[in-house]
Amino acid sequence: MKKTYIAALAATIGLASALGTAHAAGYPDQPITLVVPYSAGGGADNAARIIAQGMSEVAGQSVVIENKGGASGAIGASYVARAKPDGYTVLYDASAFAINPALRKLPYDVKKDFVPVSQAISVPNILVAAPGSAFNNLPDFITAARANPGRYTFASYGPGSLAQMAAELLKKDAGIDVVHVPYKGGAPAIVDVMGGQVDVYFANAASSLNYVSGGKLKALAVSSAKRMPELPKVATVGEAGIKDFDVSEWNGFFLPAGSDPAVVAKLQDLVQKALARPDTREKLGKLGLTAVGSSAADFAKFVDAEQVRWAEVVKANNISVN
Repeated sequence: MKKTYIAALAATIGLASALGTAHAAGYPDQPITLVVPYSAGGGADNAARIIAQGMSEVAGQSVVIENKGGASGAIGASYVARAKPDGYTVLYDASAFAINPALRKLPYDVKKDFVPVSQAISVPNILVAAPGSAFNNLPDFITAARANPGRYTFASYGPGSLAQMAAELLKKDAGIDVVHVPYKGGAPAIVDVMGGQVDVYFANAASSLNYVSGGKLKALAVSSAKRMPELPKVATVGEAGIKDFDVSEWNGFFLPAGSDPAVVAKLQDLVQKALARPDTREKLGKLGLTAVGSSAADFAKFVDAEQVRWAEVVKANNISVN
């Protein structure tokens, strides 16, 4: 009886393994749902639609965008965390994925409930001010802020956003005290910075570069480690004296925990091939976005480092979203 049970169990395990291998070999053989946990028309959504088109053409299968916005991405992420781990429900999240755990009580565990697949894109932020601002560069702003604690303000497109966190990191590293003014989106934040109602804003390059080029915003610094090719005369925050400052917004692909490693590898390959397409890269480039297409292992390390960094900033600056 015992031998019969063991034989039956072994056969079941063998069959499951064979089915899993067959599933991975044929992946994707049905449409993929790409869950974007933000509203339609936003930065992440626009990038996701461009990449999804490239993925569809590479795979010969539809990649359908499903927007599930709310709670800084937590609603959509929670939905994917509970989804069947078969590779057909995929999360396309942004920098908030790594920031949320330090600020919010979440209905999921970012480390245990997801498998990172690939970083899709990266885009630096530009520290901008009104055209008539007295500040011409970041050292000007830091000098004034140090001399007048609590007098100056910085905008963000919402509490816990990367725009806030980049400014909070600058506050910590530069030893300045400036006041956060959160908005319900990037558009109203930019409008008030243009008008001088708020002093500075770490604006996403994709949404602010045209305003800078058109003279409607003044660029004080860029947040990336290297200067932007589009703004060769604008120094980085690091060049302005804030050592090791390197902040970029990012988007990436995640699968639910328990996904077959072979399926993870297949999806990683699909994303990389889509991002390598000249038409995909050109469309992303027009939005100021740089295609990345990292490996699952490299993306996992990157996300872990992001979580550690923002948790430290939240703790050091005593940040709360309540």
